[in-house]
Amino acid sequence: MEPKIWNERWRLAQLTREDWTRIGLASLIIALVFVLFHFQGNTTDVRSFGRSALAWMIERWNDDDGTGDYSHGWLVPFVSIAVVWMKRRELAAEPKAISKVGLSLVIFALMLHWLGAKAQQTRLSLFGMLLLIWAIPFYFYGWRTARLLIFPCSYLIFCIPLNFLDSLTFPLRLLAASLSTGFLNGVGIAAERSGSAIYSMAAGGFNFDVADPCSGIRSLLALTALTAVYAYFTQKTLLRKWILFLCAIPLAIAGNIARIVTVGIVAEAFGEKLALGLFHDYSGYVVFSVAIALMLGIGTLLNTNFQELCARWKHALLNPT
Repeated sequence: MEPKIWNERWRLAQLTREDWTRIGLASLIIALVFVLFHFQGNTTDVRSFGRSALAWMIERWNDDDGTGDYSHGWLVPFVSIAVVWMKRRELAAEPKAISKVGLSLVIFALMLHWLGAKAQQTRLSLFGMLLLIWAIPFYFYGWRTARLLIFPCSYLIFCIPLNFLDSLTFPLRLLAASLSTGFLNGVGIAAERSGSAIYSMAAGGFNFDVADPCSGIRSLLALTALTAVYAYFTQKTLLRKWILFLCAIPLAIAGNIARIVTVGIVAEAFGEKLALGLFHDYSGYVVFSVAIALMLGIGTLLNTNFQELCARWKHALLNPT
């Protein structure tokens, strides 16, 4: 038998009774949380979604309204699990201690779920579930362990459909149309805006509307999730992480404006049919290409040590050989 298998069996054999008790207790708690939120988690439109808050959430990931705004939700849990796995040695090395603060948060999370169920607000119950996922290890293992789980647990917020963001759709449409019209005029394509519609000033020119799917709300949600991960792994300080994370909003807007401007340029050069047909269907790549390029640029800029960089330039100028 291979040495790796023997080593794994030997490691398992060395687990103490206390270790097996912890594993069994953790498994029981996970099962109870699943039962609670799967069988008694949802009170909104029970006929359509059943009692499961998880099924209610996944239904929105499945693009039931045709927008795909929350389709990134499928990837979020895997990202959180991957972060926990990467920190597994740090988590194992931290000293363990029961925390009364953690117990208070467990109780608060359960009350949040109860309130969400009573008010028929499944999102509130899901926030309670996410808090519970973090509060349980906080209670059993203490703050030293809980602080390492803050990011992977809070990242799960991106799983929850935040429909209140839909109210931003129309303002984003107007903003994107206004700025895109300015850029089109700036590159020599005469255009004007009426509401969220953009018109070419040339005879027989293009005419298109920045509709709800083109508002940028979908790219905003996905890019916010992506930027959060990138900032967490690449930035050296908490302040820089937050700065880059907050840049996700202007990055998404910039990417969406680039998309609309390129649609206008293609319409001016090759006709409205091509621009609003084939090019429009694949123009989503423009959004993410521009936004990701800007994200990488800002991330690099934040990590740049300008004092060291200036010193290198000074040395290079004084010592050209």
